[in-house]
Amino acid sequence: MMKRHVFKFARSRMGFADFNCFLVDFETGSCSTSRNCDSKGLLRHQMNASAPRMCSTSCAKVPEDLPKDNPVSDMLLDSFGRLHTYLRISLTERCNLRCQYCMPAEGVDLTPSPKILSQNEIVRLANLFVSSGVDKIRLTGGEPTVRKDIEDICLHLSNLNGLKTLAITTNGITLARKLPKLKECGLTSVNISLDTLVPAKFEFMTRRKGHQKVMESINAAIDLGYNPVKVNCVVMRGFNDDEICDFVELTRDKPINIRFIEFMPFDGNVWNVKKLVPYSEMLDRVVKRFPGLKRLQDHPTDTAKNFRVDEHAGAVSFITSMTEHFCAGCNRLRLLADGNFKVCLFGPSEVSLRDPLRQGANDHELREIIGSAVKKKKASHAGMFDIAKTSNRPMIHIGG
Repeated sequence: MMKRHVFKFARSRMGFADFNCFLVDFETGSCSTSRNCDSKGLLRHQMNASAPRMCSTSCAKVPEDLPKDNPVSDMLLDSFGRLHTYLRISLTERCNLRCQYCMPAEGVDLTPSPKILSQNEIVRLANLFVSSGVDKIRLTGGEPTVRKDIEDICLHLSNLNGLKTLAITTNGITLARKLPKLKECGLTSVNISLDTLVPAKFEFMTRRKGHQKVMESINAAIDLGYNPVKVNCVVMRGFNDDEICDFVELTRDKPINIRFIEFMPFDGNVWNVKKLVPYSEMLDRVVKRFPGLKRLQDHPTDTAKNFRVDEHAGAVSFITSMTEHFCAGCNRLRLLADGNFKVCLFGPSEVSLRDPLRQGANDHELREIIGSAVKKKKASHAGMFDIAKTSNRPMIHIGG
């Protein structure tokens, strides 16, 4: 009853009176099979979807004291009635690429390892959020797959009672060889970043080689049954805007959801409005090439405007953070690798959860800190020109 009451309040404050809980099928991206593997790594399929997932990682053990329920907490409700059920966790600030829109050419100062959240700290904080009503977690970075204990982290997070989706956003460089084990450990959804289909452009943008490895990771995810495989593409004028329709073509025969993202300003990425290709222009280009493009119904908390081309297996989405923000339906919170808590991607405000955690704060005290920060979340971000002037972290520190 409590959960129903809070959501009704959130919905009415947000103005979604006609919302009927319809979810576009390609947005869920779930893999329903639960698997176990013994100490030799041999798979045993489980028919019971509620059974704990286990796999032979280096030291992973399923927690014995999992929460029994997850009532929705006021901690997740902001002053505008938005209920935050989606937590993005940055596992590391480190990355094996150097993308130009993510960090400056000279690199960034990294947080010393002792100040990065440990596996146990991540799981404890995640459990706090999930037991309060969060049902989706996305692992980000940096590049999350460079963290050596990512399999153990996935295993523990996927066994949190009430968590429905465990996703990852990755550059795909090492994903192809790691994904089978990550899936065994409960990873249900995959986003892979790829800004160009041209290897030479890839090397220019990322300052590294690896285009073929990313393509292999996309195909590996498809082969493992992820549907859809989401591909994130940051569109920049004069660099890759001529490839928009080539990306759409990838959706013809494969369950790929191409997600075109407007170029956003962050510290050190030399944002310029002239590089921005607005959603309206991208959509116009796609419609001219693919007149069978049709709008799909979106969930009120979607960051994307979703479409599908007639007879295509995949879908096309546009993330319009700069020209048509979606702040009214925002349900996302961010836990950074250094333990700072951030309620808005573009807002400079942060509060440390690591410090009180290490000082012995109990769950009630941590919930008070989280709830106070959520209540201070603004109605919307400042707009792209003001964002460009506002001091914020580089994207590699935030994790997207």
